[in-house]
Amino acid sequence: MRTYLCAFGLLAALLGAAPAHAQFSNRSLGLSLGYMDFKRTAGLAGTPFIGLEGSLYIENGFEVVSLSKLMFPTDTFSTPEKRVVGLAPSLGIRYLLLEETIRPYIGTDVSYLIVFKDSISNFVGIGPNAGVDFFLSDSVSLGVRAQYNFYIALNEDTQTSLTGSVGLATYF
Repeated sequence: MRTYLCAFGLLAALLGAAPAHAQFSNRSLGLSLGYMDFKRTAGLAGTPFIGLEGSLYIENGFEVVSLSKLMFPTDTFSTPEKRVVGLAPSLGIRYLLLEETIRPYIGTDVSYLIVFKDSISNFVGIGPNAGVDFFLSDSVSLGVRAQYNFYIALNEDTQTSLTGSVGLATYF
């Protein structure tokens, strides 16, 4: 009789248990589309960009993030104005305000802007950012992000840019 009660208790526990929910993975890769307003930094007009982004969850709500942007801004200093190539890789840290299916965050990035025109222009930047990721499933998120950068270069005034983007990422 004791064996039947134990078996019945085990069966009831298995059938009555709630389904297990997986935790979100801690690494991501994604693509983003956005717009970078250079505010005439080094004679560059605002431009759309495509970006490759990644993140690694550390712990306690902190993530290391990277976003590398490829863009083709107009060089307003050249005559006639022409399109040039710009690369802007960045590395930063962000703090997740919530760690659920909606993840708002704040953070800061250190970035490097290199613009290939008649001569190469190099800028180092730092700036705050904020955004939110919406999880569409356990492994896919859609996010929006805004960032303001201060760029510094030798023999140049401090420049600024405002960036907004939408990204789709997969977590693994």
